[in-house]
Amino acid sequence: MADDIMGMCDKEHRQYVQYGRQDGKAMKGKILTGVGLLLIAAALLLTVYNIRESDRAGSESEEMVVRMESLTADLPERLETEKKELVPEYVKNPEMEMPTVEVNGQECVGMIEIPALGLKLPVISEWSDAKLKKAPCRYSGSAYLKNMIIAGHNYRTHFSGIKRLNPGDSVVFTDADGNVFSYEVAEIETVGGYDIEKMEAGDWDLTLFTCTNKGKARAAVRCREIEE
Repeated sequence: MADDIMGMCDKEHRQYVQYGRQDGKAMKGKILTGVGLLLIAAALLLTVYNIRESDRAGSESEEMVVRMESLTADLPERLETEKKELVPEYVKNPEMEMPTVEVNGQECVGMIEIPALGLKLPVISEWSDAKLKKAPCRYSGSAYLKNMIIAGHNYRTHFSGIKRLNPGDSVVFTDADGNVFSYEVAEIETVGGYDIEKMEAGDWDLTLFTCTNKGKARAAVRCREIEE
């Protein structure tokens, strides 16, 4: 009788342990499923946020371009007259500071056009994280010294597409005085995210760069000026 009771107790104990393990596995499965759903939701929210940020930045840049064009509407005619009379100041003094025009509270050195991507964007004189959210920024250098570097966010409305450019594609920069500088893409290279020395290396007339999709590196578009 005692053996029967002990046997029943042992059986019940094994069943309890078995059910406990099953309950634990079920609970673990629910937790993993919940975590997975949270990660998916977070990824979707991040995607939506990035799209909205890109649209916002694109609208703001477009507004700045329209404003800049209205402020400099008379420059081409004026420049044509000046060309007949004298050599542009930047040719005589390439070390001069690039002139700026204030657009929506931002000092801009000019506009960048990339026909292959259908882009026309203002270029803010100095860079910062906050300014990059509005428009591409001059990172360093000058168009007059043939060493200008322009940084842009990886927004689809900003510099995301420059990674798809090909050698020979046209890039045009117009400064705040209306002087036009024409370039063509020479090569595209990947630079480490913190490799500033490599970004500034080389005898390039113009460099455009942006983050790669994963943000750990930079895509640098190297350009040569087309001399008229």
